[in-house]
Amino acid sequence: MKYILVTGGVISGIGKGIIASSVGTILKSCGLHVTAIKIDPYINIDAGTFSPYEHGEVFVLDDGGEVDLDLGNYERFLDIRLTKDNNLTTGKIYQSVINKERRGDYLGKTVQVVPHITDAIQEWVMKQARISVDDDGVEPQVCVIELGGTVGDIESMPFIEAFRQFQFKVKRENFCNIHVSLIPQPNTTGEQKTKPTQNSVRELRGLGLSPDLIMCRCTTPLETAVKEKISMFCHVEPTQVICVHDVASIYRVPLLLEEQGVVSYFCQRLNLHVETRPRKMLTKWKEMADRSDRLLEHVSIALVGKYTKLSDSYTSVIKALEHSALAINHKLEVKYIDSADLESTTLQDEPVKYHEAWQKLCSSDGVLVPGGFGVRGTEGKMLAINWARKQNKPFLGVCLGMQLAVCEFARNVLGWQDANSTEFNPESKHPVVIDMPEHNPGQMGGTMRLGKRRTIFKSNNSVMRRLYGGLEYVEERHRHRFEVNPELKHHFETKGLQFVGQDEEGERMEIIELEGHNYFVGVQYHPEFTSRPIKPSPPYFGLLLAAVGKLQSYLAKGCRLSPRDTYSDRSGGSSPEADISELSNNGPDVVAVPVQDHHAGGFHGGQVLPAEALH
Repeated sequence: MKYILVTGGVISGIGKGIIASSVGTILKSCGLHVTAIKIDPYINIDAGTFSPYEHGEVFVLDDGGEVDLDLGNYERFLDIRLTKDNNLTTGKIYQSVINKERRGDYLGKTVQVVPHITDAIQEWVMKQARISVDDDGVEPQVCVIELGGTVGDIESMPFIEAFRQFQFKVKRENFCNIHVSLIPQPNTTGEQKTKPTQNSVRELRGLGLSPDLIMCRCTTPLETAVKEKISMFCHVEPTQVICVHDVASIYRVPLLLEEQGVVSYFCQRLNLHVETRPRKMLTKWKEMADRSDRLLEHVSIALVGKYTKLSDSYTSVIKALEHSALAINHKLEVKYIDSADLESTTLQDEPVKYHEAWQKLCSSDGVLVPGGFGVRGTEGKMLAINWARKQNKPFLGVCLGMQLAVCEFARNVLGWQDANSTEFNPESKHPVVIDMPEHNPGQMGGTMRLGKRRTIFKSNNSVMRRLYGGLEYVEERHRHRFEVNPELKHHFETKGLQFVGQDEEGERMEIIELEGHNYFVGVQYHPEFTSRPIKPSPPYFGLLLAAVGKLQSYLAKGCRLSPRDTYSDRSGGSSPEADISELSNNGPDVVAVPVQDHHAGGFHGGQVLPAEALH
């Protein structure tokens, strides 16, 4: 097993997650099996109780793990499926050591950070690195480990010490360290400054880890003199200083690393046996990045939420929209709207903000209401849903977005004025969304309906079923406590709001569709978590198709099943010329090929590629 540790210096949020994902991507393109572990030095057991403003969105895995958003990057870049143990926190490590101590495993010993905590970290990493994350069940050959935070933080010290010991335990040829650092460029002089990187590397080396590659984050490409200066002061060859400057899209980062010889360095440093043939997977990334840069037509989606001041709060949602926009050859413009700004109280207090929010909403091509918790802004979201329903504007509601769509319909179509979720109004006479018996209310963390669950389609000709390729069921990830009240279902269906997807018992309402509407869909699950750059999530893809007026022509052409492993060279890359069914419509051609998901025991999603990428 080869281990690649990614550490960061100078500032947090420097892009370690994208760099770790990109390193994994270029190694996977060489035919290696790659896994990833994210270490977060905070004491929380997991990310489940964070506000999105604290740490970005909470990403949910198949097994229900609520984890850091970087695991979403790993899954999207590497097309793998991780487990909750791939996210390691200080809280998890201390909890496991304290549990052992209480059981008497350390009887007679003083339990200390060294060796007990550091040993527990090393054992966790070695055990988790061997767990398969691919559908074929093969044990990984390379494990990319990202250590969150910055070198020098008090809380990350036990992890740095653990890896200092670890490099000798697994031998030098099986362990290497990438250090990501910032090269600031003050506007006054425009000069690239190396001092922060020098200090950061000096601190890391003082703690016993010597970086093999120094990846420099900068706004413009590194000058040769600056590279040589870093090389001289940081004890590495100039070829070991890698420039990661700002690029047009994140799809370019793996290509940037590849161009600078990162793969050949790993081959030599870690004794990796890799064939030197052209790598089809990277060709596919280049195609995707080139197409992304060339897009001329625009499509705008209004994202009506309550955490809109920080785009990281909706990372997976934005990525799912981008994947779908790329598949229909449009450049995505997301209009962030704080749902509270749409409410009448804002009209009284800040009328300019109110009118700006409504102007953004009315000028968008589609409306998306994502998940969320708490009552703030829910009335504004319902106003946006009401507008989308009445104006025949494409709408997608995810999790809370679907629940509020049901509440809005109950109020304005069924005439139940106080219809609400019991989360916001426990006294409502029409509780259309209720707390389902899933969890123990005693604790906050991990008490929701979490992880992968099956949704059965109840209608043969629903739009969602057709978008999913005509499947009988889909398996998607959930994260919620409240659900649509199944006892009131018939009231909605008689008025045209159909519950086209339900769980296996028929008790939980999973997908709604409004009859006679351009595209009015709500899903109780979070389809964004399983969207991939080359396999967009069907609910999001439907929203984008409807937003550009292509949905009906796309559905009319139908989809053809063609199981394909998109991420390996064995599949012939992204150009299966022989078995492509073309979908001509009034814009760029789109081809949909649902992909067999052996892991889920069924089919999942749809691999959707513009035809030009396939010829």
